[in-house]
Amino acid sequence: MRKGLITLLFIPVLASCYARSGGIPLFNSYGYNYAPNNVIVQKGDTLYSLSRKYQVPLRGLIEENNLSAPYALNVGQNLKLPKRQKHIVVKGDTLYSISKKYNVDITSLSRLNDLDEPYTISVGQVLMLPESLAADTKYQVAQKSSSGGSSSYTYSQGKKTQSKSPTTVTKKTQTKVTAKKNIKKQASRPKVSTYRKSKFIWPVQGSIVSNFGIVGKGRKNDGINIKAAMGTNVKAADKGVVAYAGNELKGFGNLVLIKHSDGYITAYAHNQRLYVKKGQKVLRGEKIATVGSTGSVNFPQLHFEVRAGKKAVNPRLYLP
Repeated sequence: MRKGLITLLFIPVLASCYARSGGIPLFNSYGYNYAPNNVIVQKGDTLYSLSRKYQVPLRGLIEENNLSAPYALNVGQNLKLPKRQKHIVVKGDTLYSISKKYNVDITSLSRLNDLDEPYTISVGQVLMLPESLAADTKYQVAQKSSSGGSSSYTYSQGKKTQSKSPTTVTKKTQTKVTAKKNIKKQASRPKVSTYRKSKFIWPVQGSIVSNFGIVGKGRKNDGINIKAAMGTNVKAADKGVVAYAGNELKGFGNLVLIKHSDGYITAYAHNQRLYVKKGQKVLRGEKIATVGSTGSVNFPQLHFEVRAGKKAVNPRLYLP
């Protein structure tokens, strides 16, 4: 089954989630970078803000949804997200040369692909590209702000002739000048130790139907799958803040992500019902969901992941 930006494989016999690399995709300030296929417009959303949030080209967002001027959005509107552009590394490529080729910020490129110093890349590696217009773009989308603060867009075909205000030009010039100076500071992230002083508690009691690790050629499970009765309470493995609660990731069904104060993240997938919302603080052992069979599974179970920062670790090592 396909999960946003990362391809996941579903094995019917085990009914478990496996990945070629990674598991539940990571995104934003909470550390989890998923890219749903669709997004529901919320109050205050604009095409520009959505393109930046999900790192997709503005023009692609317009084309994918067959939008026309003035590109006004309505709360509750369902928008399809275009596929993000990718670059496959070839011999001679460097992060800097790739950023120049696609006219993207090198800092954003390194952060999007979770690259730390010295930003080593290898031939054949697939890099996701930040939201931008590629060098050979035939379309241009420009944002115009009205006096009332609302946004509209002009959309033209042809050469790149986007008009730029003095402020925009100044900001872009400053960005180019300071990019190399700031890349080390901006791209670096604190490392999270894989050693944890305290254990997590079991989110649910049941039999393990799929263990962590390689399960076959090109397949990997980044968590464990615990079989339990439908409707069994799912508990927070430790106190923390809900980073995500929803069902936008196909295959995972109703999903909860909890960010813990020590940098660890726990994930709970395939739930029947969710009892928490994004931003909510939860206590250790608090009920956050009930066991279900949502997503690409064929019997009730919980897919549980533990991550030290962005590194998937074996949950069994962190449970009593």
